[in-house]
Amino acid sequence: MSERAILAIDNGTQSVRALLFDLKGNLIGKGKEEIEPYFSEHPGWAEQNVEYYWDALGSACRKLWASVEFDPSNVLAMTVTTQRGTVVNVDEDGKPLRPAIVWLDQRHASVKGDLPGMWKWLFKAARVEDVIKRVREKSQSAWIAQNQPDIWRKTHKYLLLSGYLNYRLTGKFVDSVGSQVGYIPFDYKNLRWANSSDWRYGIVPDLSPSMLPELVSPGQQLGTLQESVAEYIGLSPGVPVMAAASDKACEILGCGGNSPDIACMSYGTTATINTTSNKYVEPIRFMPAYPSAIPGNHCSEMMIYRGFWMVSWFKKEFGLREQRIAEERGVPPETLFDELVDSVPAGSMGLMLQPYWTPGVRDPGPEAKGSVIGFGDVHTRAHLYRAILEGLAYGLKEGLERLEKRNGVKIKTLRVAGGGSQSDAAMQLTADIFGLPAERAHTYETSGLGAAIDAAVGIGVYPNFDEAIKKMTRVGEVFHPDAERTRLYQRLYREVYLKMYAQLQPLYKSIRDITGYPS
Repeated sequence: MSERAILAIDNGTQSVRALLFDLKGNLIGKGKEEIEPYFSEHPGWAEQNVEYYWDALGSACRKLWASVEFDPSNVLAMTVTTQRGTVVNVDEDGKPLRPAIVWLDQRHASVKGDLPGMWKWLFKAARVEDVIKRVREKSQSAWIAQNQPDIWRKTHKYLLLSGYLNYRLTGKFVDSVGSQVGYIPFDYKNLRWANSSDWRYGIVPDLSPSMLPELVSPGQQLGTLQESVAEYIGLSPGVPVMAAASDKACEILGCGGNSPDIACMSYGTTATINTTSNKYVEPIRFMPAYPSAIPGNHCSEMMIYRGFWMVSWFKKEFGLREQRIAEERGVPPETLFDELVDSVPAGSMGLMLQPYWTPGVRDPGPEAKGSVIGFGDVHTRAHLYRAILEGLAYGLKEGLERLEKRNGVKIKTLRVAGGGSQSDAAMQLTADIFGLPAERAHTYETSGLGAAIDAAVGIGVYPNFDEAIKKMTRVGEVFHPDAERTRLYQRLYREVYLKMYAQLQPLYKSIRDITGYPS
């Protein structure tokens, strides 16, 4: 086979996938290694051994090459996209000093004293002291410096998971601008490391710009594949390693999202809705727009922190029957869960769910909790399952309306990706709740495809991103809204869902004060 291809590594929260794409965006082959998202030595902690990710990457590559008849010498480039906000401390030899702190981690650093210089007064004038306090609390670097000072003293580089994997591949401490999402001193507006006088460095006094990796834009070359790891990956030494972006940013690119009138939804562990623009538009005031997988662009994002994790939670706690029957029938469990959803009418007979299973930094605030209201004797676990899906869609619809208001652009197109997009039932109720056609991408692996698009433009296969999107992405199945269901959902959304948080917030605060959870 003389076909040329790009190898994309997608290190998500629940699996690592090695994905081989041709230059038209078709998935040639896939190797997948399931991983444990984290281990927890204390309540609220989420950590994972760093070598575990590297081992899973190697296993995924071996599974890929075993599954395809493809000459690896025809791979033009490789690239990496990863989960966001997972941090790694390494010494001067690039060896991890402690387990990675995973983005799901809920520990808090102690906030001691004011930030240096005029920052205290500037934040006070802007009335964002509480937001800045929560950012300081959630900074993993601050927690490590406070609680494991010996580790922090030995830290030569403070990396995101993407930076660590790119280091293992190239031998260089270099990462993509598009991957920089987290509690790090990054200037989101100007897409570069913050100046050394920036308040973010004041969170950890010993954190300096020299501890951070070099940054290059998506589509630029990070380096070449080291000889020492080439055999491990299954490629020849010297293959270009190209900069991609975070998994969410790559999902948007893989869905063809390159303008603010295209909303890209991700039904993943974190559920998000994003628009892409060459302007910096904060989705919520004082909350940053994130780097896009398209150089110089930004993604305005609204997020439900534990989005489709809630679906996994339901399946684990209440879905053993469907999983057992699916095994007996030899069909995917998702087929039976779709049947469960379809057995319940739109609106779940008034059962309404607010999907704040994990609180946010600003909106919702740190006191927020999940809630379900409207229970009656007619309700079953099927109603609860549908209510989870509807609650996620309501939350993302609210996000879409905020993005429209902030961007000043009406959303015309709705693209849906992530694991949840494989559910026809989820896609249909999404179309009904949004009142828009819900378009599924032609491939489930949109993060990997977005990374491959970055590489394809970077090595000159396509002259620009618009052309690459045109050639490598396309719409798969489209789910059209039903007018009657949309009217029902519109009333539930306007008259119930949008009022729930304001009504319940005082009770959430009381629960937090009484129980100490969430801390």
